[in-house]
Amino acid sequence: MNAESLRKILELERQRGYSDGAVFGGLDRFIYNWSQGAVELVKSPKLLVQFHKLFKAGYAAMSKEQRAAWVINVLQFLTDLEGKDNVAAASTKPAPVKKKSAPKPPPKVTVGQAPLEAPITIVKGISTTLAGKFGKLNVKTVRDLLYFFPNRHIDYSKLKTISQLVAGEEQTIIANVWQAQETRPGGRKSTEAIVGDETGNMRVVWFNQPYLAKTLTTNARIILSGRVSVFKGRHVFQSPEWELAEGQDSVHTGRLVPVYPLTRGLHPRQVRRLMKEFIDKWVGQVNDFLPDGLRKRLGLLELPAAISQAHYPEDEENKDKARVRLAFDELFLLQLGVMKKKRDFQETKPGTPLDIKDELLNRFLTSLPFTLTAAQTKVLEEIKSDLTKAVPMCRLLQGEVGSGKTVVATAALLLAAANGLQSAFMAPTEILAEQHFATICQLLSKLGKGEGEENVYSFKGILENPVTVALLIGDIKQAGKKQIQKQVQSGEIDIVIGTHALVQKGLEFAKLGLAVVDEQHRFGVEQRSALREKGFNPHMLVMTATPIPRTLALTLYGDLDLSVISELPPGRQIVKTKWLKPNQRESAYAFVRKKVGEGQQAFILCPLIEESEAIEAQAAVAEYERLSSEVFPDLRMGLLHGRLASAQKDMVMEEFRAGRLDILVSTPVIEVGIDIPNATVMLIESADRFGLSQLHQFRGRVGRGQEQSYCMLLADNPSEVGQQRLDIIENTFDGFKLAEEDLKMRGPGEFFGTRQSGIPDLRMAKMSDVGILELARNEAIEMFKTDADMAKDEHQALAKEMARVWTDAGEWS
Repeated sequence: MNAESLRKILELERQRGYSDGAVFGGLDRFIYNWSQGAVELVKSPKLLVQFHKLFKAGYAAMSKEQRAAWVINVLQFLTDLEGKDNVAAASTKPAPVKKKSAPKPPPKVTVGQAPLEAPITIVKGISTTLAGKFGKLNVKTVRDLLYFFPNRHIDYSKLKTISQLVAGEEQTIIANVWQAQETRPGGRKSTEAIVGDETGNMRVVWFNQPYLAKTLTTNARIILSGRVSVFKGRHVFQSPEWELAEGQDSVHTGRLVPVYPLTRGLHPRQVRRLMKEFIDKWVGQVNDFLPDGLRKRLGLLELPAAISQAHYPEDEENKDKARVRLAFDELFLLQLGVMKKKRDFQETKPGTPLDIKDELLNRFLTSLPFTLTAAQTKVLEEIKSDLTKAVPMCRLLQGEVGSGKTVVATAALLLAAANGLQSAFMAPTEILAEQHFATICQLLSKLGKGEGEENVYSFKGILENPVTVALLIGDIKQAGKKQIQKQVQSGEIDIVIGTHALVQKGLEFAKLGLAVVDEQHRFGVEQRSALREKGFNPHMLVMTATPIPRTLALTLYGDLDLSVISELPPGRQIVKTKWLKPNQRESAYAFVRKKVGEGQQAFILCPLIEESEAIEAQAAVAEYERLSSEVFPDLRMGLLHGRLASAQKDMVMEEFRAGRLDILVSTPVIEVGIDIPNATVMLIESADRFGLSQLHQFRGRVGRGQEQSYCMLLADNPSEVGQQRLDIIENTFDGFKLAEEDLKMRGPGEFFGTRQSGIPDLRMAKMSDVGILELARNEAIEMFKTDADMAKDEHQALAKEMARVWTDAGEWS
């Protein structure tokens, strides 16, 4: 396999505008075959890592810009492959001289030979175009497709007639369409149909889907599945799942039918048929990595059987057994990984024990305008105990919005400074970093005299030398940034507060002793590790306002000890919460106007748009302009979104904080850290798009002052899950209860909103069975006791799987 053949193909692909047309059948198949023979040419370990990264990518699923960048990277790799470093690496391991022979042709890709990391284009029936559509669902390899599990199953073996339907339950009927027409309930184009079977007729409405009026022809026989509601005393389906009942192919009588995630261009019937054929042919290629003894002792299905039953289960019992096995795998691998991280962190390098200066702590606590709650005091004692040990602290501090986590963290920062050590405080957003900077400076100003510039303050009289605090964020001018970096490196700055900028290469610490990370779930594990590596082995305090149930916290953060501030300071009020129907929008606006008239302020939160921050910002601008011109033309409005420069964000927030704005229209950037006591109303648009924990965070932006506060939730057409969510948030105010509910509904993988880089995906694990979590944790602990490095023969397959799932687990590879 020479580099020249691939280089020519890539140059041709470049000339053709990255259309994936340089070779017949698409580049993925050519690259896969080329790489099978080329791997032997890579002698340099550094190039080998690069090789595996580059040739694992699915070209068909990339955008044009991504394809262009990938081609450039591969061409550079080919140049490096022929360079002296690779040649030198090859020469360090002299091999017997062999006669030159023609290179072997690439192996033909057959089901029996292809590895699970091959692109999905090698699967029969998946063209380059179809692969691109699957790519949008993050399905790029054969393994991805095997683990592309359905969202749910519909049990077509338990059909009901219309007369048997019960309100509030998920049910399925087969009926004839008598009439279908476009309607406009609430001004939204929709489809309404009358359907019937031998026992009666009923109404079906699909909101925002006017095109169905033409699709559903009179006398068409359809399957409807969804939750039945009651309207004016009669049963009605609202936006149910539906399919044309075309014989046995769609009904699959007597079986559970999978409902797969879809994207534009993928259709339910097409995906089901493809997946059934694919699973039947390919599932046998999967090797079971769990040791036989462990699997049999726990009574778990073999892995191929579990994957097969997760897609097309024989019955509910087998579906549940498959879920248990696959969820166990995820949590077991996750637990082993985080336990290894903790061991590496605490045992490979000693920490720096701190001398607890009780006199300083007492002065700090006395200077506060309030007394710590019992929960805060308990947590502070746990942190003090950790800091005195030679093993570095790894602690997760959970507490509701407003429970006083920052005060506890500031006490730890002071103790580090008193021991001559530096601290880094890392926040997920610039707004939050600035707010922490302001809060910490305010707390220290009660202890000592502060002086300084915009981003650097020194406080005299607290310790023998001044305590210096700096803010380092992306928006600071380059000269100021370099000055702060220089002062951090020289040790002049004791506490540096910032965003991800703190993990960048330009910042070196003189003696980092403590790292505090706020809102952990917004940071990848790699960023946390990078910050940790800035110091010899600093103590680590991770804080989150997202309540995480204890079992899940122990599983996801097995590398951290757990502290919880379980009570709010006295006087914090419950925010009255109301889920409004679409026809109550005007009432909501009238209520906002009334409260502004009473001298209070309001937030209006625009919808979450996951595709792009740019689209989210555009939508917020459009909503701001509509509200300013049509709804509140006489009120003072502000706009905040993620695309604004930091200085603009600061200006808007300062205007709102100072009361010079009545209403702040914002995207979800306000989720954490905004503290405006005079804001008493939170109006959330498209509230059904957010998770319960996020909604709880937004609600926590109000209710921070003396006046009664309110949260109004608007949702035009919530799905069944959306309705459940809104019902729960309207009636539940305890963050931990909400987190439990959120996890039951969404599972841990989605719970954190964004994927954590460095942590394996959780697709099957849910909170509904705490037993699996505890079982996986206990088994991982046992394995760690007996064979932490997985050196035993029976653990070799597991070690390989660990190396694949945790890509940085060096000794497992």
